[in-house]
Amino acid sequence: MNIDFALEKIYSLKQFHVKLGLDNITDLLSHLGNPQYKIKTFHVAGSNGKGSTCSFLASILQEAGFKVGLYTSPHFVRFNERIRINGQEIVDEKIIEFLEKNKQYIDEKKPTFFEITTAMAFEHFAKNKVDYAIIETGLGGRLDATNTITPLASVITSISLEHSHILGESLSEIAYEKGGIIKNKIPVFIGVIPKEAEDKIGEICKERNSELFKLKDFIIEKEAGITLTLKEELLKINNTGLKGKYQLFNSALASKVLNEMLAVNKYKIIQKGIDNVMCNTGIQGRYELYNQTPAVIFDAAHNLEGVEQFIQEFKQEYKKYDETYLIFGAMKDKPIVKMLKILAPYFNRIILTASDYERAASINDLTIISNDLKLNYSCEVKPASVIDAFLKKNENKCLVVLGSIYLIGGIKSKMIHKRLDF
Repeated sequence: MNIDFALEKIYSLKQFHVKLGLDNITDLLSHLGNPQYKIKTFHVAGSNGKGSTCSFLASILQEAGFKVGLYTSPHFVRFNERIRINGQEIVDEKIIEFLEKNKQYIDEKKPTFFEITTAMAFEHFAKNKVDYAIIETGLGGRLDATNTITPLASVITSISLEHSHILGESLSEIAYEKGGIIKNKIPVFIGVIPKEAEDKIGEICKERNSELFKLKDFIIEKEAGITLTLKEELLKINNTGLKGKYQLFNSALASKVLNEMLAVNKYKIIQKGIDNVMCNTGIQGRYELYNQTPAVIFDAAHNLEGVEQFIQEFKQEYKKYDETYLIFGAMKDKPIVKMLKILAPYFNRIILTASDYERAASINDLTIISNDLKLNYSCEVKPASVIDAFLKKNENKCLVVLGSIYLIGGIKSKMIHKRLDF
């Protein structure tokens, strides 16, 4: 079995199908000897910022000298990105080994793509005896396959209206689902979230006797940055290794978690972890400056809150360019009209495209919306070719590629392999 065949096998298991519930993953983990019980974990959920917060947690722990597992999803270009130890992706041979060893079980029980990937991560971390593993939820929390661990702490980064057909129509309902990762007497840390969601999280914590740490109680926001109150000192965060003011909050949340749970309190270690997050963890697609001149920015802003955070940063620099362009794609269950209304004023032209993900809005769907909004737009089925042509011009212009990780990952993959037929 080679890696392409191995990945094709698990991709075929309806990887895009959401099957919430813990029975299948519990059975699979039992088959593997319950590797999740052999690792110390931090569990992270949230509508936005969970991938970044996971990366800050891992990076700070690495700078503190620990061996750290990091499980995130989805991947951009390579499946291996999902499972890392101290920034190093799981190698092809280990993926093949896992699938070959468990072939009969997978063929008979047919666990989902995400269940297999989650189990693979837990086993990989346990076999390599990581000191700590940072685990990002897939969708929601309560019935997510990752919710089979008993973490040192549960972390909820943000809560906004998303996946309403699955998680609920209100912030309270969505908070209930994401709050499902809260365990009895396990500390809980939350970012700055709406009051309705915060109240629901508070209720769950009270029911489960879990101490609740609210980031808003420990930070002072200033124009230049934020000041975070740690156990023994104040930590001033003015910049991070990821661009965007919202990353100040993600890094502060990660810092507070590790300060309270593991007494990580040395300023230099925390700051190095915050500064070196990209090289330590390989995180990408967060206001990522792919090219300087002409400027190309990749941002995986996949929902309304993400778009608002992107524009908060982009509006500070868009006027320095002679022209700005946007390649845009989104999932059809997102508030696309609201997203485009926020984005449109900052771009001379919007280039509509779509990924091959089954939940993606089609170019035709986006065209209808753009006509209704009277936007200046064009359509492109090969966005990688647009970027390639743009990069050949040494002009003071900016091209932003914004949408889901699936969209950006697909484009990056084609660019890397120089196949511009996306």
